[in-house]
Amino acid sequence: MRLDQCWTGQRLVVQSVEDGLVRDMAVRIGLGAGVEVTCQTKLPLGPVVLTWGDQEIAVGRGIARRIMVRVQRGRRGEAGEP
Repeated sequence: MRLDQCWTGQRLVVQSVEDGLVRDMAVRIGLGAGVEVTCQTKLPLGPVVLTWGDQEIAVGRGIARRIMVRVQRGRRGEAGEP
């Protein structure tokens, strides 16, 4: 699925970034393929706020549409989806 389709609280793994310019930008901030992130919130018609490690970053919806992710299933007792 695309990053802009995630739900607040979901743990995700970045699979790929479709656009070359967006991919370069994503890699510069540490958001490359295989990185596990958590969707902190999605602002209405605004950015998707992600956390991973000690970082928190807002990714604009246009960029989020070009980042492919998959839901990271939780450990026992954790919800992978809302």
